[in-house]
Amino acid sequence: MAIDQETEMTDAEIDDFLSRHETGVLSLARTDEPYAIPISYGYDDGDRAFYMRMVSTPESEKRQFLESEPEARLVVYDEVDSTYRSVIATGDLESIAPSELTPDEIAQYGDAKRPLFEIWAEGKDALNIELYRLTPATLNGRRTEVDREE
Repeated sequence: MAIDQETEMTDAEIDDFLSRHETGVLSLARTDEPYAIPISYGYDDGDRAFYMRMVSTPESEKRQFLESEPEARLVVYDEVDSTYRSVIATGDLESIAPSELTPDEIAQYGDAKRPLFEIWAEGKDALNIELYRLTPATLNGRRTEVDREE
């Protein structure tokens, strides 16, 4: 298998790709520690921002990373036939208070799907549910065509 062609995606292709997907991998980093989790998101192609709901327990590793205001990287990717596409967004996560949400932002959080089932060792009253926005400092996409005949 050899790479036949690799091209950068245009802004319009990136926006279309992100609008048609709803899940990715969010990586957070602080000092020398990485942390990565699968997440669902809503994407607003008008302001090119991602909207996410984060659910955690007070002592969870996720909560510890979120409280440290880490740098964030979101990777969204897919494979269709012999074409691989990926988009990488980097920037800072911004916590959004529910009282500060605009109607458009509420719609974006509605697009952030959640799993059909959730399993938590703690009861729901022990869970923290917070809203975040990632407005990327960088947003890049790549499309790779693979020749599977070799």
